[in-house]
Amino acid sequence: MSMSRFRVAPREGHLDQLKQMYGYIKKMKNGAICVCTDEPNYSELPDKRHSWTTSVHGDVKELLPHDAPTALGKHVTLTSYIDANLYHNMVTGRSVTGVLHLINKTPFEWFSKRQATMETATYGSEFFVAGQIAVEQIMDIRTTLRYLGVPVTGKTILFGDNQSVTTSSTEPQLPINKRHNALSYHHVSEAIAAGVVDVGSRKCGRCAQ
Repeated sequence: MSMSRFRVAPREGHLDQLKQMYGYIKKMKNGAICVCTDEPNYSELPDKRHSWTTSVHGDVKELLPHDAPTALGKHVTLTSYIDANLYHNMVTGRSVTGVLHLINKTPFEWFSKRQATMETATYGSEFFVAGQIAVEQIMDIRTTLRYLGVPVTGKTILFGDNQSVTTSSTEPQLPINKRHNALSYHHVSEAIAAGVVDVGSRKCGRCAQ
């Protein structure tokens, strides 16, 4: 993702960086994407403490497609991981969003892109940018699977490594001053209130093993 921006006019320094990347990958000869159909066990995840019914979102529900075919087969559990690399670009100060989606224990889609806005803290970079992108992708994935006839039950568990993000995303009345941050917060929190997404700390990621 970092090097693709220079495909039109690459320079010698870019080639040196690519050599370093391939040198790192060479050390991971046994690395592979494993296919595992077993469902992860999230029974150890704590129950959320707040009710969203009295929040600004009200009693919202997930919008289900009315013309989707009848779901067949075994139901699946969806898991997503998000992270952001703060100050990834030393020239512009932009961060990078990273998202990984799993069906049961199998990764099937991943996303990496430089963020469109310049955030000055990890909190804003991971929550208001990466979090919003992840939630939009989760909604799309859940709808696509339902149209394919896959039974999707329960919420999509969204893991991150920022405890502040995990805590504030479950607060029904969190004051946000910046306009674009406030819109991102409401977008994520409404998905949580509707039962589409449940946010957990990555320290609970062992539940996915």
